[in-house]
Amino acid sequence: FFLKLPSDSFKYLGWCDIEEHDVRGNQLLCPRVREGPSEEELFFRREEHPLKKRKQVTDTEKWEKRLQENWENCAELNLSFQDLGDLYQVENFKRILRRLIRVEKLWLVDNSLTDLSAIRLPRCRELNVNKNHFRSFKQLPKIPQIQHLSLAENNILTLSGISDFRHTPLESLILKRNPCEFQERYRQLVFSSLPNLKMLDGIPKLPEDYSPPEIRFFYKMCTIL
Repeated sequence: FFLKLPSDSFKYLGWCDIEEHDVRGNQLLCPRVREGPSEEELFFRREEHPLKKRKQVTDTEKWEKRLQENWENCAELNLSFQDLGDLYQVENFKRILRRLIRVEKLWLVDNSLTDLSAIRLPRCRELNVNKNHFRSFKQLPKIPQIQHLSLAENNILTLSGISDFRHTPLESLILKRNPCEFQERYRQLVFSSLPNLKMLDGIPKLPEDYSPPEIRFFYKMCTIL
């Protein structure tokens, strides 16, 4: 027999669900946005949903919650380590990402993310998606203003698609511990694809990182008399 702690009734609640406070999303640098388990999962756990006894949420309350979340006005946000184990968690997470229209610095570390290609972050200058499951540059969000991008410890196989960042102000890129790091002439290929890049994997562009001029062979025809 286990006694429930007073905090048990809050374990699945987001900060917006707790009454009598006016904290907004843009005031939190590292909020927990993962939702509680689904009704079906709670049923199999034989647990009662803490919000089950509440009255049905009205459209007005939904709008008030949206205003309180205030994701549209976040300029700097850390949404790392969210434990997105279920599909409904991932979908809710992407719903939040779509609202980050003004975010400039964003951390999404260790969230088991695989594809954010449908997400656009128009003002994002710094993005950290280390320790996820991206396999290609094509699976990253649209980040036209990106300056610093960290992709360490993903599963990016090749440098295919990296040229999509050619027309961005990207200055610093981290690809440590990705399979593409072992590609022959790795640094030269990255810098040739991204002429504006200044630093790769924490190391500034070096003279040997410049692609050597293409070697051409000229053949002369000899006539033997």
